[in-house]
Amino acid sequence: MADRDLSSELRHRRQNRRAATTILIVLLLLFFAFWYAYSYYRASGGASDASPRTSATCRPFNPKVPTPANTTVNVYNASTKTGLAARTAASLRQRGFKIGAVSNDPLDRSVAVAEVRFGPAGRGRAPLVVPLGGKGTTQLPDTRRNTTVDLVLGNKFTTLAPAPKPTGLPMCPAPRPTASPS
Repeated sequence: MADRDLSSELRHRRQNRRAATTILIVLLLLFFAFWYAYSYYRASGGASDASPRTSATCRPFNPKVPTPANTTVNVYNASTKTGLAARTAASLRQRGFKIGAVSNDPLDRSVAVAEVRFGPAGRGRAPLVVPLGGKGTTQLPDTRRNTTVDLVLGNKFTTLAPAPKPTGLPMCPAPRPTASPS
């Protein structure tokens, strides 16, 4: 009978170990299932972190980056259309460009559609103006020392092309100077 009690006790211990192991495995599986679901919940933005992330809406202001606001454009008429340079200059002003001279072409060159002239200092500003001339616009580097860009309009030019769609974030506005305490 002692053997019977011993074997039943051993069987009872094995059953207890199996039950404890099974419960431990089920608890681990539940833990990992909740952890997996919670990671998806956090990734979808459902839970707020201690430090909330903000997405940038603009690039930091850089006064050296060419923009219409800091680009001066001289508009010249090389066509037989009266008032073409003045109308185009008004459109450029509405698009945020600074307007310099508005006149007939001082070089008196023959221009088909449009020509963009610029010096070495204005090379970075010319790409802002070239697409506005439309298809057939040519570029003509010259030796001027300032950053102005000339837009010379030919006989086939009718109106400014639509502004190209910006790629990337716009530049943040220039910081305003703060008054220093006196």
